[in-house]
Amino acid sequence: MDFSDFTQRLSQIHARTVWIELGFLVTCVVLAWAVSRWFGRDQPKDSIWFGERTFDGLLFPLLALMLTELARRIVLGFQPVIVLRIAVSVFLSLVAIRLFARVLRAVFPDSALVRLVERTVSWVAWVAAVLWIVGLLPPVLAELDEITLAFGKARVSVRTIFEGVLSAGVVMVIALWISAAIEKRVLREAVTDLSMRKVASNALRATLLLVGLLFALSAVGVDLTALSVLGGAVGVGLGFGLQKLAANYVSGFVILLERSIRIGDNVKVDSFEGRITDIKTRYTLIRATSGREAIVPNESLITSRVENLSLSDRKFSLTTTVVVGYDSNVAQVQSILCEAAVAQPRVLTDPAPVAYLLNFAPDGLEFTLMFWVADPDKGKDNLRSAINITVLDGLRAAGIDIPYPQRVLRVESLPESLSQPVAQRVEPPL
Repeated sequence: MDFSDFTQRLSQIHARTVWIELGFLVTCVVLAWAVSRWFGRDQPKDSIWFGERTFDGLLFPLLALMLTELARRIVLGFQPVIVLRIAVSVFLSLVAIRLFARVLRAVFPDSALVRLVERTVSWVAWVAAVLWIVGLLPPVLAELDEITLAFGKARVSVRTIFEGVLSAGVVMVIALWISAAIEKRVLREAVTDLSMRKVASNALRATLLLVGLLFALSAVGVDLTALSVLGGAVGVGLGFGLQKLAANYVSGFVILLERSIRIGDNVKVDSFEGRITDIKTRYTLIRATSGREAIVPNESLITSRVENLSLSDRKFSLTTTVVVGYDSNVAQVQSILCEAAVAQPRVLTDPAPVAYLLNFAPDGLEFTLMFWVADPDKGKDNLRSAINITVLDGLRAAGIDIPYPQRVLRVESLPESLSQPVAQRVEPPL
């Protein structure tokens, strides 16, 4: 339908026909909302189909679109249609926007690029809907088809490029949706290990995206045999200019498959100690207890020395040292130290804290308290401080001396001028 058909339909609109269309439209919307509400009662808030409030998911505009299109065909049999036609275009745009928005938010929840993609898709969808409503979309597409760009010996129209990008985008989003659904409903139950689930989800997503891209290119008429030349060029580029990048990607999959380090492990790499928060295909994120985060290339984790502090045991040993006077009761001091550690809820009772007399220091008896925790990511110095305060209070309450540093100076000999007493000077009387 062109613009003249649209104006002709507007001239045929009467109040009675408008009210009939509005009645059908309200019925379709209410029915779509009721069905979405009924099936979305127990669905999670991050559901793509239902969303947070039922009507902001994908199911509501999709049902409204199908019901409105059915009503439009019914009403078209006995009167001109304009309101339902506008509603169909609006619901179609909503379906496209919700599809991109909900899937991208579910797959990339923390990405700042998602909102830019949402705005772009929204603008394109609403502009296309307005052009289709007023009947200008076919002429615009025809004009875009006349504009061609040269790529070597081939010439491609702007319309073909636009349709190819749109088809590729839809296929990519559907592939991401399928991979997210499989990861959420299958991998989380079948694969308990977090690292294996990560590598499985990455491999599944990469495979689906590759298949989707090939289908999208084939749908717009791209000869897939020409990609063999591109594949050879990419292989040469990886062999020369992208060696480090390729090594990091391969190392990432090796780390995830071997599980030598896993998400949640506490590691030490080049004097940087922290907890692994995520393992990407190119790099690994390590977060220290101070809040600093290091981005370590995966190749470094394969080729260099890495201390995995939680590979064999999740328990972490911490120590604190105190010096008391030589006249102190050793057993009483050990008891006070152990009780101070047990009083902290983060300290493990198995193995129990233990205090050792390690050194006879110049200033007193040196005791070392050893205790274990299972959550070093919550901080070590804060726990040591709390234990030291409790130890100090316990020693003071028991009357045990914490000596100050003392040094004794013994003089073997002095010069004669200093060893003889100085004669007192007697002043003559006046």
